[in-house]
Amino acid sequence: MSMSLLAGKTVVVSGVGAGLGRQVAAAVVRDGGNAVLGARTEAVLAKTAAELAPDGGQVAYRTADVTDERQCEALAALAVERFGGIDAVVQVAAWDSHFGGLADADFVTWQSVLDVNLLGTLRMTRACLPGLRGRGGGSVVFIGTQSAVAAPTQVRQAAYAASKGALTSAMYSLARELGPERIRVNTVLPGWMWGPPVEAFVRFTAAAESVPEAAVLARLTDRMALPDLATDADVANAAVFLASDRARAITGQSLLVNAGELMR
Repeated sequence: MSMSLLAGKTVVVSGVGAGLGRQVAAAVVRDGGNAVLGARTEAVLAKTAAELAPDGGQVAYRTADVTDERQCEALAALAVERFGGIDAVVQVAAWDSHFGGLADADFVTWQSVLDVNLLGTLRMTRACLPGLRGRGGGSVVFIGTQSAVAAPTQVRQAAYAASKGALTSAMYSLARELGPERIRVNTVLPGWMWGPPVEAFVRFTAAAESVPEAAVLARLTDRMALPDLATDADVANAAVFLASDRARAITGQSLLVNAGELMR
């Protein structure tokens, strides 16, 4: 990708941890943009910012829990304060570690998952609207999941899938609502994505079943059209494309980044 993809653009990235959020932030900086990072842990933010922009030029950060409206507003305000506005927001923050189906569902926990994944993303989006409007438009990119449209056979994550499915439905409404202001809203749906969570799943499963990690990985890749899993960097590249002006006529769309496991 050309360095000019995001030249002069400012992108807010929520949920910057070790995996996808960091990769999105790295892609923004690589492609010439300013990255404004939010996460709950300040030490992670400080480390990421130092690695991505040692001179501090293209990166700013502030702790932000997406369940707290004021913290969302403070992160958006930092982007405007530091870089003059917001051109895009990529919503990575999510609770993806709750497992189970309906029979064993703890609906109190489900409500918390929804509060982070659905309402938290919408809180952060709303907080960024003034900054986007100030630029005359821009892009909102949600990170969804393939599980929202096709349940995986290996793990049960009904609450996560339902919360992300609701987010994708909300996307259609927001694309209509915000379109007249030239604010685009799209969703990237990763499938099995090689990065810290899937690496941990492969290690855990291999240890639990006393089989080589390569055998567990092969079970996943055997279902793909391509011979390799998508990586978190691949998903980040898709998000950055949707954040850029190259996607200026794309809104209300869900893009599967899944090595061709599911095609629709």
